Amino acid sequence: MKDQAGRRRARRLAIGTAVVIALAGMNGPWLYRFGTERYHQYKINKPEYKAENGHWDIVEFPEEYRQDTIHAALLHTGKVLLVAGSGNNQDNFDRKKFDTRIWDPVKGTIKKIPTPADLFCTGHTQLANGNLLIAGGTKRYEKLKGDVTKAGGLMIVHNENPDKPITLPAGTKFSGKTNGKTFVSKDPVLVPRAKKVFDPDTGVFQRNDPGLGRIYVEAQASGSTYETGTQDNYRIQGLTGVDARNTYGIAQKLALDKKDFQGIRDAYEFDPVAERYIKVDPMNEARWYPTLTTLSDGKVLSVSGLDDIGQLVPGKNEIFDPSTKKWSYTSKLRQFPTYPALFLMQNGKVFYSGSNAGYGPDDVGRKPGVWDVGTNKFTKLPGLSDPGLLETSGTVLLPPAQNERFMVIGGGGVGESKLSSRKTRLIDLKAKNPRFVDGPELEKGTRYPQSSILPDDTVLVSGGSEDYRGRGDSNIHQARLYHPDSNSFTQVADPLVGRNYHSGSLLLPDGRVMFFGSDSLYADAANTKPGKFEQRIEMYTPPYLYRDSRPTLGGGPRTIARGASGTFTSRHASDIRKARLIRPSASTHVTDVDQRSIALDFKTSGNKVTVTVPKSRNLVQSGWYMLFVDDGRGTPSKAQWVKVP
Repeated sequence: MKDQAGRRRARRLAIGTAVVIALAGMNGPWLYRFGTERYHQYKINKPEYKAENGHWDIVEFPEEYRQDTIHAALLHTGKVLLVAGSGNNQDNFDRKKFDTRIWDPVKGTIKKIPTPADLFCTGHTQLANGNLLIAGGTKRYEKLKGDVTKAGGLMIVHNENPDKPITLPAGTKFSGKTNGKTFVSKDPVLVPRAKKVFDPDTGVFQRNDPGLGRIYVEAQASGSTYETGTQDNYRIQGLTGVDARNTYGIAQKLALDKKDFQGIRDAYEFDPVAERYIKVDPMNEARWYPTLTTLSDGKVLSVSGLDDIGQLVPGKNEIFDPSTKKWSYTSKLRQFPTYPALFLMQNGKVFYSGSNAGYGPDDVGRKPGVWDVGTNKFTKLPGLSDPGLLETSGTVLLPPAQNERFMVIGGGGVGESKLSSRKTRLIDLKAKNPRFVDGPELEKGTRYPQSSILPDDTVLVSGGSEDYRGRGDSNIHQARLYHPDSNSFTQVADPLVGRNYHSGSLLLPDGRVMFFGSDSLYADAANTKPGKFEQRIEMYTPPYLYRDSRPTLGGGPRTIARGASGTFTSRHASDIRKARLIRPSASTHVTDVDQRSIALDFKTSGNKVTVTVPKSRNLVQSGWYMLFVDDGRGTPSKAQWVKVP
């Protein structure tokens, strides 16, 4: 039988080679390309190639279920939440067409989910109860210079009355004292009361610090004649008496410049069992492009984003309490660019890698460091190479999480820069004096690299583009496995679909990796043909799933407390070499601060495997996890879902 199989393989190879040679001799470029592609397909589908390199497959939903997926999260039901909102589509936004899908990658079923707001460019994280917290989104799409017809911008409203706050309704008119031009507010604004400042030397209150409110205003009519070039004070029409004396506006240039996206305050929990959104208390600040990070006590930190007037939130971070469903401000300010990569450390502090998605000043909040949220102390970390190329870089907590080693992958220049980095940077936060060192280089400068931790302790790094949003046909059709133990990359099978902006990846319970999204500006090298959002999902099956067998894992408890143990059954218990608890991903804009792989102590007896969960709350955050065991060849089982209370 083995001889017959060998003869069949040899015959197939001979036929494939003969076809390519014959086509090459025809002097027909198209035929040659056709033959080369046929041979390529033959090669990548050979069992021995898959066992060495893995394999990619495209999943294309029926047309009625397709959407522009911006966000994705793995749920503890094994299904995947795919969120588009308006999907970076102004027409959808104008029609209030907001989309969400639930997809079962095992059964292949897809379900449309009513979506209550435009959750495009929202933030999200896994909660202890198994729900997904989602906060922020889109209030207004950006308007590029040339499309803006009415001069407008930011108005800072001052209230010098220490006795009461004041609310100004939408439609309030502001008249410039010097320029004489009138602007109208688009939304209501609450301006807090002034604060009395006490002088301990004199024993009296010396002055009032005015309360400040921020509001977007625009001219009453179109045209450049309504633009202003300098700062001016503005009288507020309709106020009288004390309010008129104490309340006024100050604005810098109000012009026809580009107007950025605006965020919303809305927050929801998505219930994976009921498969619906549940509205919770809104944030204090509107946010578009925020990051949500779980803290030591299980509460969730919400950071950065563009606010409801399109300005970067000025360091006013806030915390969600899952028990009360309420938000409260942190005591002090700390500003970051949008979608900052923030990870909970084992000492309870927060690591900021410097990775971000872009919006914000190029000289504020971009340097990596360790942040003590309680005291607001921020300790910068040295040694980072290509420090000016961190936008659209990826950051991953290398497995196992106990080692507290991070990798920062690629990145690009601020804004629409053509610059991109080939660097990977490593940092060991358990070192006496942590500093970044360079890891193995990427073959190409890479923006938007997707990275997913695998249960065999490797990290899959794939996709991205050399230029901003794939300009110049610069998508990178390459994938590599990073090996933390040897600090090296090995090349694996090339992905079939290019992925850049608005893309991400998720590890699934069966050990495969799902890729979604991509939003190229252009579809050609000359940058003349507008790009189309990539709606296809692609699945990567790693080499470890092309081996003869994989260990089984079954039975066991659904809940294991920190410091406690749970016993499972496996027909291959004697061959188990490692056990990993992997937190499910919630990914967007190449930002995924949820994923982490935790090494578990284990012992085997007969067909039993007993695993023990570490005691540290900062290492093992409360919530649902995938439990994998690996055999001696590094082949993982299918995951069992385990909840850590």
